[in-house]
Amino acid sequence: MHRPPGRLVAFSDAVFAITITLLVLDIRVPGDYANLLHGLGALWPSYLPYALTFLFIGQIWANHHVMFDHIHAADRVVLLLNTVLLMIAAFLPFATSVLAGALRSGQGQRTAVVFYGIAFDVTALTFNAIWRYARRRQLLSETLDAAGAAAIGRRFQLALAWLTTGACSASWCRIWASP
Repeated sequence: MHRPPGRLVAFSDAVFAITITLLVLDIRVPGDYANLLHGLGALWPSYLPYALTFLFIGQIWANHHVMFDHIHAADRVVLLLNTVLLMIAAFLPFATSVLAGALRSGQGQRTAVVFYGIAFDVTALTFNAIWRYARRRQLLSETLDAAGAAAIGRRFQLALAWLTTGACSASWCRIWASP
């Protein structure tokens, strides 16, 4: 059974909004108000992963809208794949917290970067799975021709390659920067 994707998109918007909001909960208020400026500056290991993840999730949300602007019908498999995508997106604040904790402690940074990168790679893989499935099952709008659908698919695949390259590069740089 096919249904319009409106409810799926609305539910997804809510999950993305909650996920982005959860990111800030990992940033703790400094305990020493006598040296507040120093304490706020010392939180940079939390600010950086927060900002990166906020922007990444924002991009996922924007691409989700682009994708569902072209998907005219959702079946059970699209609903399932989208649920998996949302489950992984809701996991991103945890991966962000792991990265921030490693940056704060100065230990486990390479592992944290790889873990963080894998979380985004899995997100991109699931995103690509939704698009490919919708294309194969002809759930795309008739106003989108084959060339347009292929171009969107290539951009989604490029995002996966970009995220994988970024995670590998960050891990590699960390290896060479280690004393």
